[in-house]
Amino acid sequence: MVSVSSTPYDVIIIGGGHNGLVAAAYLARAGLEAVVLERRELVGGCAVTEELWPGFKVSTAAYLSSLLQERIIRDLDLPRFGYRVDAKNPSFFSPFPDGRCLYFWEDERKTLEQIAQFSRKDAERFPQYEAQLDRLARIVEPLLLTTPPNFPPSRAGDVIDYLKLMNRFRGVARKDLVALARIFTQSAADFLDEWFESEELKVTLATDAVIGANGGPRSPGTAYILLHHCMGSVAGKRGLWGFVRGGMGAVSEALAGAARSAGATVRTSAAVERIIVRDGAAAGVALQGGEELRARVVASNLDPHLTFLELVEPGILDDEFTAAIRRIRTEGTSCKINLALSGLPEFRARPETPGPHHRATMHICPSINYIERAWDDAKYGRPSTRPMLELTVPTMYDSSLAPEGRHVMGIFLQYAPYTLAENDWDQLREPFAERVMDVIEEYAPNIRSIVMHRQTLTPLDMERRFGITGGNIFHGEMSLDQMFFLRPAAGWARYRTPVRGLYLCGSGAHPGGGVMGAPGYNAAREILRDQRRSR
Repeated sequence: MVSVSSTPYDVIIIGGGHNGLVAAAYLARAGLEAVVLERRELVGGCAVTEELWPGFKVSTAAYLSSLLQERIIRDLDLPRFGYRVDAKNPSFFSPFPDGRCLYFWEDERKTLEQIAQFSRKDAERFPQYEAQLDRLARIVEPLLLTTPPNFPPSRAGDVIDYLKLMNRFRGVARKDLVALARIFTQSAADFLDEWFESEELKVTLATDAVIGANGGPRSPGTAYILLHHCMGSVAGKRGLWGFVRGGMGAVSEALAGAARSAGATVRTSAAVERIIVRDGAAAGVALQGGEELRARVVASNLDPHLTFLELVEPGILDDEFTAAIRRIRTEGTSCKINLALSGLPEFRARPETPGPHHRATMHICPSINYIERAWDDAKYGRPSTRPMLELTVPTMYDSSLAPEGRHVMGIFLQYAPYTLAENDWDQLREPFAERVMDVIEEYAPNIRSIVMHRQTLTPLDMERRFGITGGNIFHGEMSLDQMFFLRPAAGWARYRTPVRGLYLCGSGAHPGGGVMGAPGYNAAREILRDQRRSR
């Protein structure tokens, strides 16, 4: 039986992930009646904290913060709602099979001393490398909170938008423009080879280039992903990443608190079954169970596949647009393993426990070729025989996440392809997790003896649990042909869709994935512009 809600809303937002909450907060602040509908029992999407085992609170999927835009933090006063981040220091720890290791510290002098162990020339070059990345990030960062121009341009206003875009590059040094063009198209390996000679330094930097990517360090375009990960900050300090107090769910709870404070309604356990379209325009949504909510504006925080191919009834969208959405590459290759530990891993390279390395992102990937071979397996549908691993222990910063003396550890790894050449993930999940433990054991022999509980999330599990097509953490590959005015599709990068009043506000829109809030902010701005024009 259908029940139509008597509550009129101005905007319905499908999905309570962080971008949907950002959009809701800004729209409510502008005076619109906004409601967020979240399928799960808690908000946050992939940015959640869950008590997987008694006393162990785990950032189940997303695990670090940096990209959340400072403007959003400031506008929504997120610290008032509990948002706190502890910057990682040291930021990186890379142990190597020969017993040596490399730390990256917040103190540049200490980092350069570490790099000099492997190459004095690289230590001299490293400040120049960081300075160039900083300059390039400052060029690109303003584009994150910018609506892309229409492509291809179809009216005079579009040409003006392109002229405004080009004006942003006035005054940029020629060498930086060249570097920017190259970084968008180069592989991470080629980019790093131009700067450094030390394999240990290059592989430590290259990890950021392949996180969430369908490609190895030698794949064109991965250099941009490296830059993408350099565009954040913690407490106003650029380039830093950190652990959120209370886990990543505290980000989402702070955003939900800001949205509610502004007047938005946030509902959980409210799964949307269908977007209601009348006369080519959004009119509301139908929930599982029969309830219908009415609104003239609907914003979807779901990925483009779910939004347009599952929630919009067949025949409403034209074949050309539907085909473009189907072509979006959405298969993920990342896996997340969460552990409850009775102690800390003891590394052969640094056996002290606890040590500074436990406060860092700990890499297990000794060379560029090691990561490339891991990708070679994945591109043929096989989980990596020897995957690239990133280990983090958030309890080194926030002891409230585990019982006294215990820890939680996250393992984020590449590569675990969504589509397998043989068998399926329900069969391979635990054997693959055991293989991961074998690799860690080579570097930290006590790892198995301290594991109390384990959860393994393959791309298939991420799809099932978080509702992301193909388990792709970015809602679609972050490749050049799926970015900026081509995201999600040519002609539809301005958050509007072929259905009047239906908008896209999630990571499937510009500027893409990561816990940054920019798609939600941008979509809210465009919704408000359209509301003003319609008055």
